[in-house]
Amino acid sequence: MTRHLLKLLDLSREDISEILDLADQLKYNLKNGIKHDLLSGKTLAMIFEKNSTRTRVSFETGIYQLGGYGVFLSSTESQLGRGEPIRDTARVLSRYCDGIMIRTYEQEKVEELAKYSTVPVINGLSDFCHPCQVLADLMTIRERMTRLEGLKVCYIGDGNNMANSIIVGCLKCGMDISVACPSDYSPHRTVLDFASTVTDAKLTLTENVEEATAGADVLFTDVWASMGQEKDAETRRKAFRGYQINAEVMALAAPGAIVQHCLPAHRGEEITDEVFEAYADAIFDEAENRLHAQKAVMALLIGKK
Repeated sequence: MTRHLLKLLDLSREDISEILDLADQLKYNLKNGIKHDLLSGKTLAMIFEKNSTRTRVSFETGIYQLGGYGVFLSSTESQLGRGEPIRDTARVLSRYCDGIMIRTYEQEKVEELAKYSTVPVINGLSDFCHPCQVLADLMTIRERMTRLEGLKVCYIGDGNNMANSIIVGCLKCGMDISVACPSDYSPHRTVLDFASTVTDAKLTLTENVEEATAGADVLFTDVWASMGQEKDAETRRKAFRGYQINAEVMALAAPGAIVQHCLPAHRGEEITDEVFEAYADAIFDEAENRLHAQKAVMALLIGKK
């Protein structure tokens, strides 16, 4: 494993497999009442500049289940909200805590935090990527499909942080991925450049939902307007009209295909209520697996500190 988890681009296929294998074991241990206090006495600082349900609860619960303690810090309740440089926050928290998780806007802030921190830093979400979510997604796909390599994944919607991370995660694990999005909302150039270097899996970028969906084993989508994009919501609704997972789209997928959504879902926009409910078990398995995947990341990073 690397010293930090800042983005999936930094991980190898072997790193991802190590995380997923440990996540599977920790999930088994929890379900069977097997003690796994791998981080006994350790403290995780959790910086939130974006609101959260799943990220906060899964990290806070996860560090507790590993025997440690989580300290919640919002930008309105810490000196970050008063303009303290992120580099100073990194140096202070490194002296108090054994690891730092941050959920923020700019990827540059995550990278700077790691540069000045002497303890592991975990990216809980940035506008560029969402690595912990996609580790949970990969865990869920492997549980449901028993493998990753050789599958076809389809992502429909905004080429946002989720799209960036799912592209990288799929390609690193040997899965082809097709992304259907309007040309003005394509994934980040850094991710597209990475995709062009991969030889054992491929990315297909298209504006055509039917083309992207054909034969897909797993279908992903995300909200059309992410946090911080509320002022553009109406423009985005117009741009993404038709970029929806619905019954007609599912009919083009491979037999036994599953649907994944990082949540919260805007039913009737990026996914219909009918499809969401039909695949709710897989979607909420995915949500649960945030807990297990993040526990594995914390154990691997903070446990070796």
